[in-house]
Amino acid sequence: MNVDLALRLLFQMQRIRRVEEEIALRYPQNRMRCPTHLSTGQEAVPAAIAEVLRKDDFAVSTHRGHAHYLAKGGNLPALIAEIYGKASGCSRGKGGSMHLIDLSVGFMGTSAIVGNSIPIGVGLGLSAQLRGSDQISCVFLGDGAIEEGVFYESLNFAALRCLPVLFVCENNLYSVYSPLAVRQPSQRSIAGMAAAIGVAAATCDGNDALACYDQLREAVAHIRRGNGPRFLEFATYRWREHCGPAFDNDLGYRAEAEFLAWQAREPLARLESRLLAADGSAAPRIAQNLAAIEREVLAAFAYAEDAAFPAPEAAFQGVYCE
Repeated sequence: MNVDLALRLLFQMQRIRRVEEEIALRYPQNRMRCPTHLSTGQEAVPAAIAEVLRKDDFAVSTHRGHAHYLAKGGNLPALIAEIYGKASGCSRGKGGSMHLIDLSVGFMGTSAIVGNSIPIGVGLGLSAQLRGSDQISCVFLGDGAIEEGVFYESLNFAALRCLPVLFVCENNLYSVYSPLAVRQPSQRSIAGMAAAIGVAAATCDGNDALACYDQLREAVAHIRRGNGPRFLEFATYRWREHCGPAFDNDLGYRAEAEFLAWQAREPLARLESRLLAADGSAAPRIAQNLAAIEREVLAAFAYAEDAAFPAPEAAFQGVYCE
């Protein structure tokens, strides 16, 4: 095992988890006045993305985009300030949790509309191709987006034009409360559909951070060599409710046994156990990382709490071009 790599992956996952845990803890205080979609349990894929994409690569994401924003290098205080609706938020307090952007690191935005960011990511890939750069555009999507027509149109265009686009599908089995089984035929594979359109595709255990890293590293290398788009489907599972900070197994749309089985395979403990088995001396570094994350997260929330709200006239700024 590459211990340094494993430590970096674990750090990214722990940081994402801790940020979202603090959001869930403070959300009932009613000072975050926007819907928030958490990705607790799905940290392995974005952690691996942080290792394989460059700062100048592009990324677009979905309503469940905190982890992707952070993994791409998005500014944490600006993220928290945005959720609090503050003027120093990454979208100036106008977007909230579902509309995050940090152009300085190539994170080009998230969208509340399912599937809406897919063609934007493909367009960014086209821009890289037209400019002759070796940048990649990474498009995050969930399994729910494959029921949108733009998914097929975008994959078709990316395949036709051999665009440098990496499609990353985090399949957490549910679109709100509807399992995949009531939305797609049982014999149908999401990765298989992508392959049928002409995009090289593969599947991966989305709770195994090292496996995610290997798949993503190979896919990125494939794209940078000019071989066109890749589609990766990662099997994963969200712990909390579709929208909000709570756990919602009491609603009955998923079985408690299913939830516990996925939770037992959760990515953080899984990688930490493997890491310590390979190198017990890593324990102090893990503890140091956790302490640093705790300081950073609490400082970001203190910053957001103290930041100013936008002035009333800001509501009319940045709406239309002059």
